Amino acid sequence: MSRVLVIFAEGSEELEAVTLVNILRRGGLEITLAGLTAGPLRGSRGTQLLPDSTLDAALAQSYDMVILPGGMPGTTHLRNDARVITLVQQVADAGNWVAAICAAPSVLAAAGLLDGKRATCYPGSLKEFPQVLVQESAIEQDGKLLTSRGPGTAMDFALFLLELLAGQATRRQVESGLVR
Repeated sequence: MSRVLVIFAEGSEELEAVTLVNILRRGGLEITLAGLTAGPLRGSRGTQLLPDSTLDAALAQSYDMVILPGGMPGTTHLRNDARVITLVQQVADAGNWVAAICAAPSVLAAAGLLDGKRATCYPGSLKEFPQVLVQESAIEQDGKLLTSRGPGTAMDFALFLLELLAGQATRRQVESGLVR
């Protein structure tokens, strides 16, 4: 079973985080929602989430995939956290999946992971990174780097990630249960 870490900061986009966690858990994956800090965190739209773990505690484990939701100022908090930058670099160096949605691909760019790579994001989020080959697609994959545009693409992105980790049959089963 694949192990996935979703990192949530104060001001992250809760729709993206909850959609990703929910869909991947429906597919039977082991998901840890880790907060940058302990306790409940308020998302970009005011919804409070109680992460399963702190990032510090979660770092004791290894993961097949790390996912960063976007939202502001959550993306800024993720980008300014040395633990997050180091983690995404280590996960990528190990040949595992790194995913980001909305403004969070800028965290991957700041970590140097998107240099010369294709990525998509919330419009304008990668403008300070001219070395990234910005696409306007809903989902972009360049090797094991996965990006998506924003809240409106969160469900499709979650199902795409599920298929990568658990296969097409699992994706079909989960998607059927969603009555899409």
